[in-house]
Amino acid sequence: MNSVNIRSTKPDRYAQAPQQQPHELPAQQPHAWPLSPCEDPHVLIATRAYELYGARGYRGGSALDDWLDAEREILSQIQPT
Repeated sequence: MNSVNIRSTKPDRYAQAPQQQPHELPAQQPHAWPLSPCEDPHVLIATRAYELYGARGYRGGSALDDWLDAEREILSQIQPT
């Protein structure tokens, strides 16, 4: 009989987050997305939200803020049809 190791994808709620040394991130220019009618805005927003999450050091707790900021950036670059 083979044994299967199952790992939860949920973080242990009692485990402490890894401590990182604070460091200054270089100033980033906003992305200039080449938007066309063929591109899915939802995918662009999700990609940008993940980039914002990474810029914050992959710390949780601000997913909605990251999404709204990304949505604001992407939708401001879409030309009205």
